[in-house]
Amino acid sequence: MIDLESVRLFILSIELGSLTRAAEAAGTVQPVVSQKLKMLEQRLGRRLIDRSPRHLRLTEDGQVFLPKARELLAKHEDALNFSDEPPLHFALAASDHAIGTRLSAAIRAMRASLPANAVIDVSMGFSRHVKESFASGLADAAIIRRNGGGSDGEVLRTDRLGWRVAPDWRPRANGAVPLVSLGAGCGVRDIAISELGKAGVAWRDAFTAGSCSALLEGVFAGAGIAALGDISARGLPDRGAELGLPPLPSSDIVLLSRARTPAHASAIRALVAAVSGAASSRDLD
Repeated sequence: MIDLESVRLFILSIELGSLTRAAEAAGTVQPVVSQKLKMLEQRLGRRLIDRSPRHLRLTEDGQVFLPKARELLAKHEDALNFSDEPPLHFALAASDHAIGTRLSAAIRAMRASLPANAVIDVSMGFSRHVKESFASGLADAAIIRRNGGGSDGEVLRTDRLGWRVAPDWRPRANGAVPLVSLGAGCGVRDIAISELGKAGVAWRDAFTAGSCSALLEGVFAGAGIAALGDISARGLPDRGAELGLPPLPSSDIVLLSRARTPAHASAIRALVAAVSGAASSRDLD
């Protein structure tokens, strides 16, 4: 008989790209995850995962088993669910600049940690709006970007802001810095404008986006320069020094959360593991 907890840890390891992160999400330790996966492979008589110091990859058998594993867990949870029980809801509010490219990993990890019929609601906004949403009880967890003071919440990581432009972008001679941002009200834009002002660098709004995804598309389209953290920059390097722009400060990425049920606590652990990992995390054990 297959141990369902081993199956769940297998899925979490793949979703988070790391046995350590999977252990954090499951509230256990890495050696337990490693042992559980070995037991699962022994039970199946198949090697599911290839591990190296930098990579975790599914084997061919692992690729075949992964959808079966998800279906197995879903059917198990469906068998435990009765029609008169409402589905569990988990609400996440997040600042786009705080969660960046880790959003998809966070959603995958939360899905793997919650019952199959759970409803996940994600809302995005500026950090101050996200914090207000959490304070009003509309969100079970909130991810914000905090600059300067404040001691509430759990610091998940420090994220360095930098000036990001398209690889082939070149500035115009004696022109004001064309700023790409989320527009008025964005804390990261405020920091960028403040630092430019202190350095006596002229700037202008060149492109305003409704999300960091659209903002990045504007950058890649050559619309101008964006202040972005490593977590959101999709691998673009900081070219501030090269372009003669002032250095930008780092910010804390902070989690605010309340665990109303054990399932919510599990989802929050998975969220922490996904967001606290490196932006291109494939660090495997």
